[in-house]
Amino acid sequence: MMRALWTAGSGMIAQQFTVDVISNNLANVNTTAFKKDRAEFKDLLYETLSRAYILEDAGRPVNLQVGHGTIVSATVKDFQSGSFEKTDKPLDFAINGDGFFMVLGPNDEILYTRDGSFKLSVTDMGKMLSTSDGYPVLDEFGREIILDYDMDLSRLNVSEDGDLSYTDEDGMVVPLGQRIGIVSFDNVHGLESVGKNLYSATPASGEAVPNEELVNKSILLQRHLETSNVQVVEEMVKLIIAQRAYELNSKAIQSSDEMISMANNLKR
Repeated sequence: MMRALWTAGSGMIAQQFTVDVISNNLANVNTTAFKKDRAEFKDLLYETLSRAYILEDAGRPVNLQVGHGTIVSATVKDFQSGSFEKTDKPLDFAINGDGFFMVLGPNDEILYTRDGSFKLSVTDMGKMLSTSDGYPVLDEFGREIILDYDMDLSRLNVSEDGDLSYTDEDGMVVPLGQRIGIVSFDNVHGLESVGKNLYSATPASGEAVPNEELVNKSILLQRHLETSNVQVVEEMVKLIIAQRAYELNSKAIQSSDEMISMANNLKR
């Protein structure tokens, strides 16, 4: 009976974690390029009361074991692309494919994002392409992307490969000699979320692979943004299931408590 208390308790803790993950998904339903999470679980150690054995054509063909509940094993991001929303802003970008933008983080480390709602930050060299938090967006060589102070953004063009160009007053397209860097990873699930729509590479994700080296290259879409891939109805269904599982585990605890109480009252 005491085992049942701890086992059901682990189930309640696991379902509470599931609700936490679902709540975070729902909270970010309108976050640009947000990728939803999914909680994964594994069972805990088993106590073997009797082992299976065969001795001279006799014995026990199956084990007698009892489990001790469940525990959270991982949270896995779903990197499936969201929908593409058209905008009228020349600095809004979406990636059609598995690629990521490169960003210079606050500690001079390279971070990665799918959020292409970029801005311009004024520097001594010109206007620097940056994220909403002011982190520099990097080109294919890991350098900051700098535009002229007097550039008319309505004339800025970015190709599907990320090449920047400018349409002058005569209608001539002038290449700017810069390309927005896009990279991919062998194992995107190994990326670590660091907040602000940013990810950092880990040994599990592998090194960033430039888009130019890939067979199936990602395509950059100017004047588009990627929406969150959270499906509200799906998350609400998962929430109901988690709530019901939480309730059932609480009932198991209540039943175990009543059984313990009955056992304690046997002498009365």
